[in-house]
Amino acid sequence: MQQQHRQPELVEGNLPVFVFPTELIFYADDQTSHKQVLTLYNPYEFALKFKVLCTAPNKYTVVDATGAVKPQCCVDIVIRHRDVRACHYGVYDKFRLQVSEQSQRKALGRKEVTATLRPSASQEPPSPRPLDDERRVKEQFAESEFFEQTAFQTESRPVAGGPSLLTVLLGLVCMAALMLPTLGEQDSTVPLYLHLSVNKKLVAAYVLGLLTMVILRT
Repeated sequence: MQQQHRQPELVEGNLPVFVFPTELIFYADDQTSHKQVLTLYNPYEFALKFKVLCTAPNKYTVVDATGAVKPQCCVDIVIRHRDVRACHYGVYDKFRLQVSEQSQRKALGRKEVTATLRPSASQEPPSPRPLDDERRVKEQFAESEFFEQTAFQTESRPVAGGPSLLTVLLGLVCMAALMLPTLGEQDSTVPLYLHLSVNKKLVAAYVLGLLTMVILRT
């Protein structure tokens, strides 16, 4: 009798999670730093679904707080600090990334990432964080609670679907208007009521130019 080989069952919480970076630092005087990117890697042979939790969801906007990562692929998770105030300087928040199999609910693994807001990059001390700060962070983490991703003010990624149907239809109407004969043309088989004045054609050309700019930006 042939023995069947089964894939070993993955133990809940023991799957290594690969995230970079492991610390997010926002600077109040540098607006470009208010947007940070976490990259979640999936080196495994099976797809993973993920969920982002946070100890202070009211301070951050997370793009795609839930999603999936294909096997041997990675995904970028955009996090924006939306409450840049002096009272938050030096406060350490924490994000937790939980991963699981597509068909399972239990979390196979988790990774925690720290986040802090600092006044200025120019005021950064040259030495690493003091030990008492490390102890304070650990104590704060021990007392903190994570909230579901639905507590975030979630921001969805813009869908690269191109211009809207209304924009396309309006553009076609403007193009058709420009192709019609101008009022006063004699050698035309088009009915007279479809002849447009120069001013109407200028308006159509102006609207078409605006629509073109809108389409190029989408």
